[in-house]
Amino acid sequence: MRLMMKFIIPVERGNETAKDGTQIKALESLLKATNAEAAYFTMIDGERGGYIFFEEADQAQLTLLNEAIMAALDAAIEIVPVLSFDDLKRGLPN
Repeated sequence: MRLMMKFIIPVERGNETAKDGTQIKALESLLKATNAEAAYFTMIDGERGGYIFFEEADQAQLTLLNEAIMAALDAAIEIVPVLSFDDLKRGLPN
C-alpha cells in the first residue's frame, strides 16, 4: 500500500538537531528505511516538516519507522494511505 508520512519537528529540537547533524542522519535513515518514492521538505505551521511517500505491505513496520524519527527528532507524525491517479481511476466506477 502506498502511504504518505507527514512529519513536523518542533523548532527547539529542530535547531539542536540541525546544528549537531542528527537531523540529516535521521532523515537519511528514514528515507533509506522507507525506500521512499518521493520526499519533500518544507515548513508546516512555522516548524520544519516534510512529506515522504513510500510503499509498505507490513503494518508492523510502521512502528519501527515512527519510533525512530520520534526518538531522534521529537517529530509528530501522521501516516495516511494515498492513491495515484491510476489507482483512483481503477477504484471509481466507469
